[in-house]
Amino acid sequence: MKFTHLDNAGDAYMVDVTEKAPTIRAATAQGEVACSPEIIQALREGTVPKGDVLAVARIAGIAAAKKVPELLPLAHTIGVHGAKVEVELADDHVFIEATVRTADRTGVEMEALTAVNVAALAIIDMVKGVDRSAYIRRCGITAKSGGRSGDWSRELPQ
Repeated sequence: MKFTHLDNAGDAYMVDVTEKAPTIRAATAQGEVACSPEIIQALREGTVPKGDVLAVARIAGIAAAKKVPELLPLAHTIGVHGAKVEVELADDHVFIEATVRTADRTGVEMEALTAVNVAALAIIDMVKGVDRSAYIRRCGITAKSGGRSGDWSRELPQ
């Protein structure tokens, strides 16, 4: 098996995408923050002591999508041309979905995953004083489009 980020000596390197033509690409990731019923109620009522948790999570996710090359050492710096983070309340969790778009030489899967995870971390940070049991679960890429491998989608396992 050949690994794309290892040279013949087994040393890690950043793949050279200079020759690739920019194409329109998108990726969507989803995740959840499991919470107590009390936190879900407080989120619905807007009574979490630290403020508007869902707005902070959306903004944190969007900001995070643009920081991926600073966090992942082999990720390329690409133009994040669109980022949308949606946050919805369910009975026992907060559902997060991030879609990131670009017109560049490489995909935005890591940007979408990072957006979801940082949005989830922002939620946990804002509710931890009331619910220390909150945790991130079921996070993954659910769709991608564009690039050499084309379109792909899946449902996350339950």
